[in-house]
Amino acid sequence: MTNPTVGSLIRDWRQRRRYSQLGLACLANISARHLSFMETGRAKPSRQMLLLLAEQLDIPLRQRNEMLLCAGYAPHYAEHAMDDVPLHEAHTAITTVLTAHEPFPAMAVDGHWNLVHANRSLSLLLADVAPELLTPPVNVLRLGLHPQGVASRILNLAQWRAHLLQRLRRQYEQTADPWLLALYDELESYPVPEGTAPFAHINHAIAVPLQLQTDEGVLSLLSATMTFGTPLEVALSELVLEIFLPANAGSAAILRNQAMFAEQMA
Repeated sequence: MTNPTVGSLIRDWRQRRRYSQLGLACLANISARHLSFMETGRAKPSRQMLLLLAEQLDIPLRQRNEMLLCAGYAPHYAEHAMDDVPLHEAHTAITTVLTAHEPFPAMAVDGHWNLVHANRSLSLLLADVAPELLTPPVNVLRLGLHPQGVASRILNLAQWRAHLLQRLRRQYEQTADPWLLALYDELESYPVPEGTAPFAHINHAIAVPLQLQTDEGVLSLLSATMTFGTPLEVALSELVLEIFLPANAGSAAILRNQAMFAEQMA
């Protein structure tokens, strides 16, 4: 497989975003002829031009760096581990948010859905999960949909699975990350048990809940996501906080009881 040229990357992202050459050229305030020359390799885009086109095409920061490298330029956006000094304040803020959400589960995941951090309540959802699925790096989509993972206790598995796969597909379309496509194919290959009810125990269909069977009854959770609004760092731009909220009073009581029991056993 040949390495892509910067021109082919510009063309691929333009087509992925469904822009014509004229449409993108108008957004970038350049001529369609100049854009065509860049795509075919007859003209080399400057660093500033690539950053302008990437902004107009809403290309993720990681892929912007890859485009710059392809053109022979240094990356524009820094990337650090979450425990590195430059991200210390962000890491502290994330920890604060996750801890404050207890006794309800919450976690932070990276751009590949690997677990970065979680509050103590998340462990309450992981009963009977195969140990190998909890070996770092823990991929939370694999953990949730694998037959030996949380999936064995999800009552509306078909519906929840479809919801997660749709999110993953949209993420791949946004980023063009082949790793995500491979993960999608893996998750889609997992079996869905016969008889799984796609709308089990749903009284008010305002959102797709995660419904888990527990020793204390059915736990029904709604999920919400949080991201940093204006990140200029690669890892921070990909970080997503996934929080779970009880969908009813009974689910809230189950979570509070489980958290209280875990605290007493600690």
